Formats: sequence, C-alpha cells, structure tokens
Amino acid sequence: MAVIALAVLATASSGCSKKESEPATVAPAALKDVPALQLNYRYEADVPSPSGDAEAPVAESVNPAVLADFEKNRQQELLLATVSSPNRERIVAIYRRIGDVASAYRLDMYKADGAMIRQLTPESMAVNFPEKIVWSPDSSSIAFAATGREATPGLSTFPAPTATPAAGTRPTAAATPSPTPIPAASPTPVPTPRVGEVPPNVLTFRTEQIYLASSEGTEVRAVTQNEGLIYFHFVWAPDNSALAALAATFQEWRFLQYQADQRKERFLPKGRPRVVEKNGRERLLDDNLTGVFPAWSPDSSKVAVGFDTQIRLYDSVAVTPTQAAVPLRNQMLISAQTYDAAKLAEAASAAGNTADTGTAQQPSSPPTSLPDEKDLISFQPIVKVEWPLDDMIYLQTGLVKEFQVGEGVRNHMRWHRVILSPQAVTLGK
Repeated sequence: MAVIALAVLATASSGCSKKESEPATVAPAALKDVPALQLNYRYEADVPSPSGDAEAPVAESVNPAVLADFEKNRQQELLLATVSSPNRERIVAIYRRIGDVASAYRLDMYKADGAMIRQLTPESMAVNFPEKIVWSPDSSSIAFAATGREATPGLSTFPAPTATPAAGTRPTAAATPSPTPIPAASPTPVPTPRVGEVPPNVLTFRTEQIYLASSEGTEVRAVTQNEGLIYFHFVWAPDNSALAALAATFQEWRFLQYQADQRKERFLPKGRPRVVEKNGRERLLDDNLTGVFPAWSPDSSKVAVGFDTQIRLYDSVAVTPTQAAVPLRNQMLISAQTYDAAKLAEAASAAGNTADTGTAQQPSSPPTSLPDEKDLISFQPIVKVEWPLDDMIYLQTGLVKEFQVGEGVRNHMRWHRVILSPQAVTLGK
C-alpha cells in the first residue's frame, strides 16, 4: 500500500536526474524528533490485536494484608479496593466510613506488608471515580479525581431534584416550619488516623478535579483547578512528566447522561482531550468531544486520540506543538467491504452453498468507487486506541453499547493499525 503523507510534499520530476548542487534529503533517526504534522502513515486493516491472544488484564483484587488490617482494626470502615504501585512497595486503600455518601471515597497509604503509613485524603475531600486512580510509572506519585466533601455530593451523579411547589401556589403559614428547635441527630463518630496526623485540608471544588499525592501519602495538591469541568479519565505519560486527560463541562455531562437515559443505555461520558503537566500547566488538545481514551506514544512525545473514523496526533513537549489528522474513513470503508465479503463467503461455504459464493469473494482488483456505508455492517467507529511501539498505532473499531438493564452489545470488533514514518527533511549545502 502506498504511503500517504500527512502534509503535501513537493516532488521532483521523474524524468530529470538530481544535480549535485541540489540539497540532499534525509529521514530523521527517531520519531520523537519529528513533529506530528510531518509524519507519514500507512493503514493496515484487520490485524491481530496488539496484545495477541493474551486475555485482558484482570483488575487487582483487594490486598490481603490491607484487608486484614481493616477487619481487625477498622471495622467501622468499608474497604472497596486497593491499588498497588508498579514497584509493589506502596498500596492505596480505597474505602468509606459508615455515614459517608456511597460514591464519596477516602484514601489511605499502606506499605506492602499491610502497615498503614498515613491517611492520604483530608476530611474535606471526597474521592470519585475510584476505578481511575492511577500510579505514575516510576511509583513516585498517584493521581485521582476528587471534589469537596462539604459540597453537593457527586455533582456528576446528578441526584434527583427535590420537589417544588406547583405553579401559581404560595406557601401558607401552616406550611412554615415550626420554630420549635428539633434535636439534632447524634453524629457518627469519626475515627482518627492511627498513624501520623490528620492531613491538612487542600483546595477542593464542586466538580471532579485531578489531584496528585506522593508515594508517602503527602503533598496532596490539585493539578487542575477548573471548577465546572469534570475530569473523568487520565493516564500517565511513560516518562512520568504529565497526564493525558478527558474532561467535559458539567452541562455537557448532564446532557449526555440525559440522552443515555432516554435510550435506556448506560452513560458513557465524552470529553475534550488535554495534557496536564505535574506543575499544573494544562493544554487543551482539541475542541471536539470524544469517548475514546487518549494514548501516549512510548517516548512520551505525542498523544493519539480517536474521533469516529479519524486518528489525531498531538505533540506534547515541542516548543511550538503541532497536530495532525489521519483521515481513515475511505480506507475503513474499503476494508469493511472486503471484510464483509469474506465473511459472506465463509458463511456460504459453511452452509455448503457453492453456487452463490462467486459473488461473495474478495475483489481481486482495487475498487473504482467507494461503497455505501449503509451496506456495510462492519463499518463502525473507532472505540479504542493503543500505541505500543513508536511507529505503530493500533485502533479498534466496532459497535459498543451498554444498557441499563441486561447485557451490552459488542459486535464487529476489529483491530487495525497505522504505521508511522518520518517525512524526509532537506539538508543544507
């Protein structure tokens, strides 16, 4: 398959030989040094998954040593899960206390042997999206999303609105609360940390922001401070320098959730991709919403995000960062036509119907026109992106739906890949 350039290259006439005075061209040695805008790509359809036949990784079970500590010393607290650092020396316990809102969690830091180091999150903080708690590759920091515990619990969960008076009615004197004081309920006793001091309060917000903490459970700080945005996904760069994240506004979140409820589907959020550095500097990568999680290049120089039938690449560390779109719609249409034809041929062969298999064979020559996407059942959008090698990006397409009741749908799941190569650059005399 011919290599297609992301940017237009000037080519010399094939009938003329190069003169000695013309500058030479050379391809850069490493893709890290090539801006996203100056990359070539080649599309390969229906390839094996990047993990081969290996099964998907199983989520970590609760650490037995930490569980034993909760069962013996912390019976008023419910342990949800544990997250171990890559070097296996630290464990974060995710739990809540009796009386806490179900979706508002707390974090403590443990040693590998099950000894508690300290309470990680302050009393004023509620941790959300516990499945998104991620350690940095070097095990020095942990990232999580949290809000203020005193604020409306779980803005992203949208609690049912309270009842309002009917239109045109006014509260009467009988409806006015009695001035007689009502005894307050006895508060649930809050256990104090058994090790160290209560962590100091940090700045919290009413929507989920990204926080970082050290492996010792200290230095808890917000690296995003955009109240009104919900950060619901983030992944570390391989060099530990930054996070690639997705975030949506509160209004967008509510609208998308409302649409999912109308379709009786489980809500799958969408957001705008961005890079968040450890010092708090943030760069919005795109103005379009996507539900495909960003993927870092192995050298941490770029981020890839999927949008329907397109992969977009963004420089993450360049002084003047560029971005490039890899349009794949036409290639995906043609490959889907070939894939569907092959599946029809297989079905006909399995049924012993040899008379009609000729019309379902793969075309022996390139198509002269694009097929209609309405006729292709395997033509589906990008749902996942992985970047295992510097010069190779994998993308999975398919139909994915999650329903509020019953099993979801995952049909026509196919893996493809994009092979990257640098454009040649001109050398001076």
